[in-house]
Amino acid sequence: MKTTLALIAALAVAGSAAPAFAGTCPAGQEGTNALAGAATIPSKVTDNVLGTVDLGPEINVAGRSLRLRKLVLQPGGVVPMHSHGDRPALILTASGTVTEYSSKCLVPIVHRAGEVSTESNGVTHWWKNTGKTVAVLYSSDVHNDAMAMRNAMQ
Repeated sequence: MKTTLALIAALAVAGSAAPAFAGTCPAGQEGTNALAGAATIPSKVTDNVLGTVDLGPEINVAGRSLRLRKLVLQPGGVVPMHSHGDRPALILTASGTVTEYSSKCLVPIVHRAGEVSTESNGVTHWWKNTGKTVAVLYSSDVHNDAMAMRNAMQ
């Protein structure tokens, strides 16, 4: 637990120096994107949970946890389509370049090393490493543990 909190604090301090927020749709390209042909199966990606904090005892938000994950996408790797309804997140692109295909943008969004993307309610998207090098992402999200448990039982 102390290691998890130390890692979260380190990321916060490192990011607070001069964060570059990215992940916004270019001006004039906002709009509904049906995401036709969206990837629905993960490929060439590892997704490891580095730590979690149960938010029930911490801030009285039962059934939720603050989660930190490391995703490594090989060239051509895919994080499949998913929704952020009920699961806000911040994504740090630590290395490499990834392309996001969002339900709220008519064109792909490129994320580069050092940039932070804000994921919020109403966003459905998928990501692909369209570059030639490995991309490393760190994702911090408020995970709905109760929903994950229900989905696992189905």
